[in-house]
Amino acid sequence: MALQKIEVKVVFLLGLALLSCGVEGTRRVLEGPDATVFDVTTHGAKPDGKTNNAMMFIRAWNEACQSAGPAKLVIPEGNFLAGEVFFKGPCKGPMTLEVLGTVLGKTDLSEYTTGVWIDFEKVDGLTVTGTGTFNGQGESAWPSKDPSQKSLLPISLKFQFVQNALVEKINLLNSKGFHMTVTSCNNFKLDSLTITAPGDSPNTDGIHISRSDLVNVTNSVIGTGDDCISIGEGNSDIGVSGITCGPGHGISIGSLGHPQDKDVKGITVKNCTLTGTTNGARIKTLSESNQLVASSIIYEDIIMNDVKNPIIIDQHYNSKSKTGSSKVKISDVHFKNIRGTSVSDVAVALDCSEANPCEGIELVDIDLAYSGARGSSLSAACSNAKATFTGKLSPVGCV
Repeated sequence: MALQKIEVKVVFLLGLALLSCGVEGTRRVLEGPDATVFDVTTHGAKPDGKTNNAMMFIRAWNEACQSAGPAKLVIPEGNFLAGEVFFKGPCKGPMTLEVLGTVLGKTDLSEYTTGVWIDFEKVDGLTVTGTGTFNGQGESAWPSKDPSQKSLLPISLKFQFVQNALVEKINLLNSKGFHMTVTSCNNFKLDSLTITAPGDSPNTDGIHISRSDLVNVTNSVIGTGDDCISIGEGNSDIGVSGITCGPGHGISIGSLGHPQDKDVKGITVKNCTLTGTTNGARIKTLSESNQLVASSIIYEDIIMNDVKNPIIIDQHYNSKSKTGSSKVKISDVHFKNIRGTSVSDVAVALDCSEANPCEGIELVDIDLAYSGARGSSLSAACSNAKATFTGKLSPVGCV
């Protein structure tokens, strides 16, 4: 019995030694048989809300990225201030970033030389998780934003050339510009996110997706000053479901038709609730656009609560500065089981291109009521749209 107690004590002490040992001053904690955990505080990061921890974050990421096997980078509880951060691959194994504390964006705009706050690039096998918050502190930058200025304020989180990824449970607050962009990514899932900014904050889209395929956004609460989710050009096989949206500009496809834009196909938006948004289910293309196709699009099982434009195709977006017709061909679009209330009397607006009319537009079981002045009724407006209306229809269809 005495020998067994000695053996147990030796094993315990050996375990403590393994937990405290490190390479180049970094504490490594074994998590399961393969994963290794790196804590940013061991690289000098300080949760005091004052120290710029950008370089500490980058050093910790680089060491984790180059370690053998799966690795986890942890931002523990506390307030960690940071300027531009670049989390770049390729890495030697799958990477996890676990955020437990609050990461605060520096307020000096001159420090953001690339237009991005935190950049993830060229990573295969990425998980971003935790209960923490990325607070862009955008309220300090929005007053300086001139509405006529074309350049955007820094994006909070940018994912570029990332594949086989999961981003879940984190909170994004008050981004200076877009809260998150997903560009040139593949097999990417976003789940259970909370994204929040005031309704009057400029260009603070929740999630913008472009040139990506097999992206799914699910079970998230998004309220910003622009689109809750914007699905841009070059996308295929994009799924959006279980989204609570508002305030904001709705769940939009577009705007499409910029130079070098590519086709969009296979977009499904289902089981979402939009409240107090300026738009609901929206497809928008630029006037005088280049030629491309947007097809195989479904908006289904959507609840609209006091939405200004519940169903809208706008092929004259940004027409104040351009007068020519859009060359984007919109076809095979389905709006199904959309119900709730509209604050405008035109609840369905299909404003398609004179040069390239919409085709294959289907509206099924549209049940919207007017929540504006008493005595007014809802209507639908169609222009250059080949559309069919079936099932329960309120408002009635248009030709």
